[in-house]
Amino acid sequence: MSAVVNRLSFDVEDWFQVENLKSAIRRDQWSSLPLRVERSTNEILELLSQARTTATFFFLGWVAERCPALVKAVHEAGHEVASHGYGHDLIYDISPAAYREDARRAKGILEDLTGAPVIGYRAPSFTIVESTTWALDVLREEGFVYDSSVFPLSWHDRYGFARCGTVPFKWNNGLIEIPIAVARVGTWSLPVGGGGYFRLLPYLYFKQLLSRINRGDESFTFYLHPWEFDTEQPRVKVRPMHRFRHYVNLDQTAKRLRRILGDFRFEPIASYVATRETPYPTRSA
Repeated sequence: MSAVVNRLSFDVEDWFQVENLKSAIRRDQWSSLPLRVERSTNEILELLSQARTTATFFFLGWVAERCPALVKAVHEAGHEVASHGYGHDLIYDISPAAYREDARRAKGILEDLTGAPVIGYRAPSFTIVESTTWALDVLREEGFVYDSSVFPLSWHDRYGFARCGTVPFKWNNGLIEIPIAVARVGTWSLPVGGGGYFRLLPYLYFKQLLSRINRGDESFTFYLHPWEFDTEQPRVKVRPMHRFRHYVNLDQTAKRLRRILGDFRFEPIASYVATRETPYPTRSA
């Protein structure tokens, strides 16, 4: 195992709130659907406890309102509670005013539940992209210290910020950015930061490419969702590609998390931000 300590995170949203199922499940149906996020998040907490590892949990405000005990359990177990916004709206689909209200509302809910400052934010579906950099000033003004929404891929139908590298940096407004991991192979930026890729691609792919990052004395940021551990979640009819992204290999997620916890060292993002000693490179939006 490398001596490098990486950053582990979970985006806490329920099965019916993801973009891949949006065509089949309306927002006004959410309150009538069964909440399954507590069970799967508790499974994650148990796996982390067994591995003696702490992580960052980016809570959706909508979930936090309905599962306050879960937020408190995560906080009391020594993990970082951070914000995933309130209603899982993609940034480029809403106005700046609506975005500010969403970010402020979620932050307030989480801080009231934990009694601690919430300094981190991750946009739904990583939608800090070239067209939404205006949101960075909103986050800074609302009191966030860091953002972890940039996924520096050059291709995806929802996200991607190709000109940003994977090394943490600081925007020119002072907001720290903690990008999701990609591996540079020639001119390609390969996804190695977790999520659906972690279920769909062989584990050896991740171990080799993430190990290469650590051998270069760099750390990486990794993420998963609680619904990716939920093999019994309802199946809904959506486009084949969306069904593939959402449902394939759900039964492998817990096993693979155990493996990666054994192969790499992790900490919450806030711990990295608090202990980093070298200055961040700066970038303009």
